[in-house]
Amino acid sequence: MDKLIITAAIVGAELTRAEQPSLPLTPAELATAAYECWQAGASIVHLHVRDRAGRPTQDVEVFRETMRLIKEKCDIIVQFSTGGATGATVTERIAPLSLRPEMATLTTGTVNFGDDVFFNSPSYIEAIANEIKLYGIRPEVEVFETGMMQNALALVKKGLLQQPLHFDFVLGVPGAMPGTPKNLLHLVESMPDDATWMVAGIGRAELPLAVMAILLGGHVRVGFEDNIYYSRGVLAESNAQLVARIVRIAGECGRAVATPSEARSILGISAG
Repeated sequence: MDKLIITAAIVGAELTRAEQPSLPLTPAELATAAYECWQAGASIVHLHVRDRAGRPTQDVEVFRETMRLIKEKCDIIVQFSTGGATGATVTERIAPLSLRPEMATLTTGTVNFGDDVFFNSPSYIEAIANEIKLYGIRPEVEVFETGMMQNALALVKKGLLQQPLHFDFVLGVPGAMPGTPKNLLHLVESMPDDATWMVAGIGRAELPLAVMAILLGGHVRVGFEDNIYYSRGVLAESNAQLVARIVRIAGECGRAVATPSEARSILGISAG
């Protein structure tokens, strides 16, 4: 197996400090959280940003400042979210890509998202894919439902994505594909043979699906965006605490954890 890549999704777009008092919000706080996750063993930070009031924003300057502060601290791979918050326009969602992060997400379909809808029409998807291609960014294809994988393969045929693809299977979002072992196995068995993959289990699905990924040769995403608890009813102290648990479990299973440089090699990202 490849070494295990751990992604830290440190803030998201929906969570508030009322729900998780340790949530990082400012560029400085996000950079510190990313650094702590890097120290704990993460090689990628999945990045949303917030404005001064703590609301989700796609402001390019906030992304710029946050990425600058992260890069001053460590060599973790910075992955921008192009999802933004539900309701963001496609123009807003792609604007930060001009900063040329090493990675960015690309969700290849529309999905119910709790009480909201995460809207990704074919024109939206192609616009984001075009921008990712324009700036030479390594895409991570976010899959909430099985059909989104087929949409990604259609983009390959159009020349908007290149194989090997890297998938993030997001399982357990209310209204989308449940976070069960059976569903994860189905997605893994349905993807192209040359693809790499990771899993983001939402809420209570985070830990069991992460353990499955460790054993199956996939990669793992953890962090406050997906889950704010360390155990039932016990809030996690930090994003880094969630990363450290995955490192420990991987070690017990005999699977080494990738450094950012090793993750770049696994994912085909050119250094620098």
